[in-house]
Amino acid sequence: MAASGGAYAAQLPAVPEWLNKGDNAWQLTAATLVGIQSMPGLVVLYGSIVKKKWAVNSAFMALYAYASSLLVWVLVGFRMAFGERLLPFWGKAGVALSQSYLIGRASLSATAHEGTPRTEPLYPEATLVLFQFEFAAITLVLLAGSVLGRMNIKAWMAFTPLWLIFSYTVGAFSLWGGGFLYHWGVIDYSGGYVIHLSSGVAGFTAAYWVGPRLKSDRERFSPNNILLMIAGGGLLWMGWAGFNGGAPYAANIAASVAVLNTNVSAATSLLTWTCLDVIFFSKPSVIGAVQGMMTGLVCITPGAGLVQTWAAVIMGVFAGSVPWFTMMILHKKSALLMKVDDTLAVFHTHAVAGLLGGVLTGLLATPELLEIESPVPGLRGAFYGGGARQLGKQLAGAAFVVAWNVVVTSLILLAIGLVVPLRMPDDQLMIGDDAAHGEEAYALWGDGEKFDATRHHDAARGGGGGGMMDRDGSADQRMSGMGARGVTIQL
Repeated sequence: MAASGGAYAAQLPAVPEWLNKGDNAWQLTAATLVGIQSMPGLVVLYGSIVKKKWAVNSAFMALYAYASSLLVWVLVGFRMAFGERLLPFWGKAGVALSQSYLIGRASLSATAHEGTPRTEPLYPEATLVLFQFEFAAITLVLLAGSVLGRMNIKAWMAFTPLWLIFSYTVGAFSLWGGGFLYHWGVIDYSGGYVIHLSSGVAGFTAAYWVGPRLKSDRERFSPNNILLMIAGGGLLWMGWAGFNGGAPYAANIAASVAVLNTNVSAATSLLTWTCLDVIFFSKPSVIGAVQGMMTGLVCITPGAGLVQTWAAVIMGVFAGSVPWFTMMILHKKSALLMKVDDTLAVFHTHAVAGLLGGVLTGLLATPELLEIESPVPGLRGAFYGGGARQLGKQLAGAAFVVAWNVVVTSLILLAIGLVVPLRMPDDQLMIGDDAAHGEEAYALWGDGEKFDATRHHDAARGGGGGGMMDRDGSADQRMSGMGARGVTIQL
């Protein structure tokens, strides 16, 4: 017997005629998958890939960025990125909290293009607000990777809402929400520029202004838990199905192509990076494999639903080799790259890989898939008759994103620096989590007990007393003695 009311009502308002339950279900699922990439994916990855004394601080920076972004997003951010046009690169600020707004049909009001109607997905605005929030949040979480291990947590707390408002919303509106790059025909399917290029460039800029870690931390920054690092990376990989599969705003053909291409590119890039490690360093690095996975995911993102799967293999090969070269070779030859302390090499894994993906998309995007995704008629990659024109658009779009992020990120940090120091003082950097939060990640010596080297079975090998730095140092020595390879982002 069919239900006649409640959630299963066949008439308005429970099921308006414009609602497609399949699209709505997929979009909510995709939003959840993207959310899992940040919480717990990058929280776990950051907390485990850093030195033990920074595990809590690194995880918390990601956690705080995720939470703070949501309130800013529903108060002003969403409509600045996807609302009515205010400027060619910015939407009008407004709240996304009222029932009348959130239960109506989703609409990107500024996306109408020369007679083509604006984009109106077949689900409520609340679904679109949630989905796009997850993208905004993960951008800030990725940016955090550049300043781990020394940024003043109070400065980070002030930075996240300001950067979301004045930087992220500009890139999102310009390329996705109906801004000038969107209408000009710059292709960014799911965030190669909006998310990855911007987070990589802004992270590098922030690392410059915040300053470097302690010399001892830069020289040796071994992961405190490689297995958890792999688990966090795995959540990131699997969650990318929502990242790229949700970009068409529908459970359509492009979504299927995008999810397949995403996995193919990530696997190809991981294998390419690992092979290069073996060829040049004789051993496969697990951290290198995770970085290769990451660059493959980033590189395919601007074209995931727009290229053929054989092209995804090619993009994976480039993703596993070009960032590897910039990180392992070029970095050591560049005075600027050596000077700026980008903790997790976000510049290489996101800015370089994102720009690479945008350029390759300009070459390999097919007209058939672009017709599904873009309101701008006639778009096609250079290999399909688009010529140098499309490639030029991709490079110009990247130049705008880079310039905006360098300038705005610098201004925000300089302003915050007038109120609170951007970098923790050296005496606190020597301690780490306990100085920043009064908490430590691991109670390795018991509940509140001081480490007594005379009672430890490795005392003869490790030496040292009960202080925190002695514990860290002796642990590193013991690991070195056992042949462990400490390779976190050793540039």
